[in-house]
Order: sequence, then structure tokens, then C-alpha cells
Amino acid sequence: MMDKVLVIIPAYNEEANIETVVDELKLDYPQLDYVVVNDGSRDRTAEICRERGYNLLDLPVNLGLAGCFQAGMKYAYRKGYLYAIQFDGDGQHRPEYIDSMREKMEEGYDIVIGSRFIHERRGWSLRMMGSRLIGAAICLTTGVKVADPTSGMRMFNREMIREFALNLNYGPEPDTISYLLKQGAHVAEVPVYIAERNGGESYLRPAEAVRYMARMLISILLIQNFRKH
Repeated sequence: MMDKVLVIIPAYNEEANIETVVDELKLDYPQLDYVVVNDGSRDRTAEICRERGYNLLDLPVNLGLAGCFQAGMKYAYRKGYLYAIQFDGDGQHRPEYIDSMREKMEEGYDIVIGSRFIHERRGWSLRMMGSRLIGAAICLTTGVKVADPTSGMRMFNREMIREFALNLNYGPEPDTISYLLKQGAHVAEVPVYIAERNGGESYLRPAEAVRYMARMLISILLIQNFRKH
């Protein structure tokens, strides 16, 4: 296991996408291992995974993204994987970038983020504006520039897998990246393209986006100063 990347696929109501996502990994990237973490879906996500014989962790209740991802990291830790990557079950994350992220990891980084905005200098969108605000807060508090802290496509090394697996307060969010930077973690970014969601239900609904951004800013600027390991 130590020479492989584990692709952790959190899935909540992804019956419209999960088959396409996993089949592409299995067919075109057989060198990668994967695990689908079904987060108490109300649709046929788990049933499809069982019918297709996918590697599945089937959570009996909805834990949300943090709990779902931690379950995947516990699996990665116990199985001895050197690297694990958070990979959406909606088809937005593209597997062709995983190799370049691993290559960057092998330069000695703890976390590599697949960045949507690393080379963008012009234009804006609500998503880009929110990410830049959060990035500015991270830079202010850590001195490290992160172009796309809200990207959900993140790869972690063995030490980070251990941290997420064994600590309850480690969620896959920008404020955790900020906290880990303060603890000395080395973070890098590589450019990626994120596709549009084809169907299903996003963890972060549009109505919650502004509250999410405010919560992250408050956490990064204030709460992380009092956070204990």
C-alpha cells in the first residue's frame, strides 16, 4: 500500500455521478486505489456501489463532509497508504491531475492542493472572490500565500493522514489548512481544471455559500489562535 495513492471519494446522494467517476478511475487509472465513502445517502448511491462491486465504506447516517472524509482517512491510515487524495464523487475533480500532485508531494510537501486559480490573474467570480478572501486571511495569519484554499481536491502525505485519522477536530476545510500551516506543514499547489457538476446534490448549497465564507474567515482570523492540537 505504501507505494500507492488512495483516492477517497466522499459521496452524498451521488447516484447520478458515482458510476462514471469510479469506472473512469478503474478503467483508466488502475494504478490508483480508491474507496467510496457513502455518507448516509438517501438515494441509490450505496446500492449502485454494491451492485458494481466498488470498494465501499457505507456510513449508516449522514456525518457531513468532515466526518465522511475522516472515515476515509482512517481507512487510509489503517491500510498503510503513503498518500491520500480527497476526490469528489460528482465528477468535478479530474483524475489526470493526480500524478502531477503526487510528483509535487514527492518534493517534500505535506499537502498539495489542486488549484483552480493559481495561474489566473484577471476576471472574477463569486467562487474566486470567496477563495481569494479566505486566501488573504490565511496569508495574514500564517504568512503563506494559498491561491485556492477552498479547492476540495487536496492530497495529503502519511503524517497528515495520521493527523486527520486520529484527531476529531480535523475537517477538510480551509481553516484546517491554516491551522496546519501554523503547525509547520508545507503546502504547495498545482494547477487543475475543475469540471461542472452533472447532477446530484452538492455538500455546499448556494444559499449556504456566504455563511460558509463568513464562518471560515472568523475561524481563520480568530478561532484558530486558540485551537489546541
